[in-house]
Amino acid sequence: MESKDRILLPGLQSFAERETALLAPYAMRSVDSAGRKHTEPDHPYRSPFQRDRDRILHCSAYRRLSGKMQVFTGDMGDYHRTRLTHTHEVASIARTVARALRLNEDLVEALALFHDIGHPPFGHAGEDALNECLTDDGGFSHNQHALTIAEELEIRYAGFPGLNLTAEVLDGQGIRADKENVELQPLLEVQLVDAADSITYDAHDTDDAVKLGLLTLDELAEVPLVAATILRVKKRLTNLPAELLRPTVVHELIDLQVSDVFRHCGQLLGQSGIQSVQEARLASFRIGPSAELAEQKAELEGFLYERVYRHPNLIQVRTVAQARLHEMFTHLLEHPEWLPKTFQRRSERVGLRCSVGEYIAGMTDRYCNEQYEALFRG
Repeated sequence: MESKDRILLPGLQSFAERETALLAPYAMRSVDSAGRKHTEPDHPYRSPFQRDRDRILHCSAYRRLSGKMQVFTGDMGDYHRTRLTHTHEVASIARTVARALRLNEDLVEALALFHDIGHPPFGHAGEDALNECLTDDGGFSHNQHALTIAEELEIRYAGFPGLNLTAEVLDGQGIRADKENVELQPLLEVQLVDAADSITYDAHDTDDAVKLGLLTLDELAEVPLVAATILRVKKRLTNLPAELLRPTVVHELIDLQVSDVFRHCGQLLGQSGIQSVQEARLASFRIGPSAELAEQKAELEGFLYERVYRHPNLIQVRTVAQARLHEMFTHLLEHPEWLPKTFQRRSERVGLRCSVGEYIAGMTDRYCNEQYEALFRG
């Protein structure tokens, strides 16, 4: 548990005072945190959730996100998003909504920066491959791996393993890892990050796909949500240069989704009379789009799945990447001496198969390809 001693430098407003002034009754307050597994004194001017944000921001796994593909491979150029840029976009949208709904912006930011930290190389293709490799060991989930990183793999402090994050950040990620458990009731801040994640990838996958030439805006206009967005842009900006249509449509698509969450959830929260975090967790509604927009987003996501994620160019990348990960996994099992010393030692605790999976999961796309070439074709 974290120490409840409150330290304040002269002349500074405490984080508890700030949160009391700014947050709604249903927002999670730092003073109500369940604390950390390993007790630490409070920081004089950063709240526990601000410290979580900073620990995530400075850890090795977070930096490696810059070298992990989101959907599109680096062979297709350098415009498209990586896991890191996606994470920043999610955090930006989540903070905007949190401030408007008077939720805990610091907690939301920490959750957003943490949410994809467990992704392996090569996006969901890499996750699927590792899940197949570890079928007999419980499989692989990037959401669960994020918790392993935070609690065991990151070694940055003398007094404890992992990052020693607050219970709220770990529990929020745990709910992401166990989405089938309907008994788990997430904080509103956790719900908001999931909503921001959906808003972000719907918009930026659309942007990246058009920019990379996998499809055109005219083809995307087959989707009613995109068609309506293009129409609004053209009505508002009659002299818009052709080269600015795509980025303007993407901006409009984000704004439309965020504004819908404001209207829908703001109204629900305003009418709910909720006066505590516990009441909010037991409420029947979830932070997200209205029913109408949710249906439109589902149409867009179905289109992206069929026309973008299943595009022959991406299927080819997936096939090559998954074959390499399977081969690396098999050969590392046969030659555990090829593992770094830290993972050799870890195999004594968690087993060789899990240790190999964790080692591969931590690789960037580039490092994975380099290791493959060095180990198997050198």
